Amino acid sequence: MALTNREVEQKGRDLAKASTATDANERITSLLADLRKGVVASEELLRSTKIGIVVNKFKSHSDKAIARQAQELVGKWRVDVRGRTASGPQSGTASGASTPRPGGLGVGAHLNGSVSPAARMSSPAAGVVVAKGKSKSSAPKEKRNAKEDGVKWQLTDNATRDSCLKLMYDGLAFMSEEDSSDILRVAKHVEEAAYKTYKPETSDPYKNKMRSLFQNLKNKSNQALRERVLSGDITPLRFVNMTHEELKSAERQAEDARLMKENMDKAMVAEEEKSISVHLTCGKCGQKKVSYTQAQTRSADEPMTTFCECMNCGNRWKFS
Repeated sequence: MALTNREVEQKGRDLAKASTATDANERITSLLADLRKGVVASEELLRSTKIGIVVNKFKSHSDKAIARQAQELVGKWRVDVRGRTASGPQSGTASGASTPRPGGLGVGAHLNGSVSPAARMSSPAAGVVVAKGKSKSSAPKEKRNAKEDGVKWQLTDNATRDSCLKLMYDGLAFMSEEDSSDILRVAKHVEEAAYKTYKPETSDPYKNKMRSLFQNLKNKSNQALRERVLSGDITPLRFVNMTHEELKSAERQAEDARLMKENMDKAMVAEEEKSISVHLTCGKCGQKKVSYTQAQTRSADEPMTTFCECMNCGNRWKFS
């Protein structure tokens, strides 16, 4: 039985809360299964319930089964919406939601974000051209780039800016299943935001920022960053102003935090107390400011070994 818009919204809220439950994975799996059975997606339903935004986040879930389930569900909804668009007006949901409006927001806008940059930038004025028949790339996800997708990326009448726009496309297209036209629109607006922030295009800040953004987008472990930029969760202006730390993946941030804590713990460990002697003389500088420690390095009936360090020049030696 089809779910009403209100029921779909409640499923979305339940999904958002499920991550903190004791039986999180089981609960998430069950809710995604309910949505698969109970939702025949329409553009209106996705727009009004924002369920696509919620489910899309689970595509990067640590549990591969859940990630795959979310991926398949988003794919099913894309097919549902495109089928409705191709076949003309149909009823949107069991609750009587209206059909997609002519010229309405694209499918990706509702499956990746409430109103994605790709959707907001879809007017002809955006100046984005995609090679005929290449809106959906046939290249493997890991090999997608402007050349493989056949997009026209020379859009700014400036060779340097065009190269950076292509760089953004290549980074955003990596491992993506979005349409080439949607990716190119986002890439264009990211480059525009970077240019306005760091211009001129010949400046080091502009070039360095574009290289940094590309490297983070192409990082295999940073899938969430690519998806958030494409969905509009991270706007182009916000993206080009993110710091090096903010661009890192959640896993990398967690690892850095772990290493920092480990180093802090080591730094707070009390060092072995050293004694200072005015009777020992440094053979290097002749000063009598020598710290020393003693340890039993041989058998118990042998004398202890004395480890010395000159406090003046740093010279170290030992004797028994």
